[in-house]
Amino acid sequence: MALVAAARRLAQASLRECSRRSAAVSRGAWRTAERSFSTAAHPLRAENKVTVHFINRDGEKITVKASPGDSLLDVVINEDLDFDGFGACEGTLACSTCHLIFDEEVYKNLGPVTDEEMDMLDLAYGLTETSRLGCQICLTKSLEGLVARVPESVADIRQSKDGAA
Repeated sequence: MALVAAARRLAQASLRECSRRSAAVSRGAWRTAERSFSTAAHPLRAENKVTVHFINRDGEKITVKASPGDSLLDVVINEDLDFDGFGACEGTLACSTCHLIFDEEVYKNLGPVTDEEMDMLDLAYGLTETSRLGCQICLTKSLEGLVARVPESVADIRQSKDGAA
């Protein structure tokens, strides 16, 4: 019953917003906010990147540049990093395969851990006091030079008990 009431309120709010926008368009209010375009060259996107260092299971350090706002899972996928089993649920917070370990100082700057993330971390192999899920860590400029260590093992339900995929 509560679900039906919530859906009804959401539908009514959407209708009000749609009506408000339609009224603004019909009055011509949308024309008052003109966009300005510039032909000047924009700075290279590389200046807006954040450097991230991953230490893989073999101890190899892999350095990449990523955009602020990307999650660490996005970085692994976009840079095509080969971390076996990493990100099985594609960032839906339904597994712990994007488990990463951070230094204490970095961990303090990552922001709060949600209850849902803690529940998934409980399933991770090699859990430490500074463990987080990569899908829940969004990059900011303040995380420049971040070092994330990939644990030696991963809890991936897609793999059988004998280790075969």
